[in-house]
Parts: sequence; structure tokens; C-alpha cells
Amino acid sequence: MQCILQDFGRTDTMWKNKLATACMPAGRAAEISLGHLLRTIVLSALTVLMGPPAGQAQEPALPAPTGKVVLTVSGNISKTNRGNLAVFDDDMLGALPRIHLETTTVVTDGVKRFDGFLMRDLLAYVGADGGTVTAIALNDYVIDIPMEDFSRFDVLVATSMDGTRLLPSDKGPLWIVYPRDDHQELQDIRYDYRWVWQLIELDVR
Repeated sequence: MQCILQDFGRTDTMWKNKLATACMPAGRAAEISLGHLLRTIVLSALTVLMGPPAGQAQEPALPAPTGKVVLTVSGNISKTNRGNLAVFDDDMLGALPRIHLETTTVVTDGVKRFDGFLMRDLLAYVGADGGTVTAIALNDYVIDIPMEDFSRFDVLVATSMDGTRLLPSDKGPLWIVYPRDDHQELQDIRYDYRWVWQLIELDVR
């Protein structure tokens, strides 16, 4: 085969490569093209198997619940385990850092001890990003709670009161509890409305 292309004095590498490919036998050019295709396929497969480069890792998925789901978190969250939702059973919630809170309430007598986890720990765990959390209860009660509440106060999601597991028949399975005895402003009735019992869902917006 005779090459009839001219480089017209060009010295850039891309042009030289194109000229060299055009001047080689057709079989050789096809061999190089096939080799390039195979290399591309192999690199693509390695990328899938090895995952994204360092610094670009995707958020790991949450573990799947093995028991009955007691809480669902939806909306603007980055970690999920069931479609676009983060669902939790008792064991998963029990793995969050545990704290207790002693306070009076407007619906019980005297000081009560509540055990559970901080709302902000749960929201951080699911990668929540928003300004409002809508709390939804088993009895269809719904209220919007400003996200800032959970950074300003140690708002607890209680699983037990005075050592007894909260049940749906008695404000369970989960109860949002504010440290009302520690902050005078939390005695305002606006905060009382945010004490959601029979909590089953949170929607982050």
C-alpha cells in the first residue's frame, strides 16, 4: 500500500498518529482498533469492580432491618436501605449512642426518666440535610419541627420511660422528648406540640 497523505510539515503528535494510522495496512489498523476497544472494556470493568477513585466514594448504604420496622426516615437523606427510604428496626435504633433524660412532661405526673437516642444523632446517621423535619405519628398526628431544635437542645427519641419499653398503647414505640426542665423557653406551649408520641416516620425537607 502506498501512502498518499502528506503531513505538510506538521509536528503535533495527534496529527502524526492519524497520519501513521492512515498509512498502515487495513488489517493492522483494524487490529489496533480492536485492541483499543478491548482495553476500554477492561478498564470500564475494573472501574465498576473497584469503585470510584479515592475522594469520590459514594455514601455507603445502611444495613437492612432484620426485625419489624418501627421508624421510617424519608426526604433529603443521603443514606438509605429501602429505595429512597431509611427504615429501622429496634436493633438498629438500639445501636445508636444511648442517653437518658429526666424531665417532667405535660401529660405525666412528676419527673420521668426517658432512655433513647438523640434526634440529631439519628439525622446525622442518615445524612439528613434540610431545614424542617415533619414528624408523623401512628395516630395520624403530623407536625413540622425546625431542624435547629435538634442542634440547640438535646432532643431525645425515647424508647422507654422509667425503665419500661414504650408500647403503641402507651405513647410508643417512640416518643420525641424535649429537655423542658433544663430550658425555660421549652415550657412554651409551642414546644409541647412537638412532643410527638407514637412516632413512626420522619420526613426531612
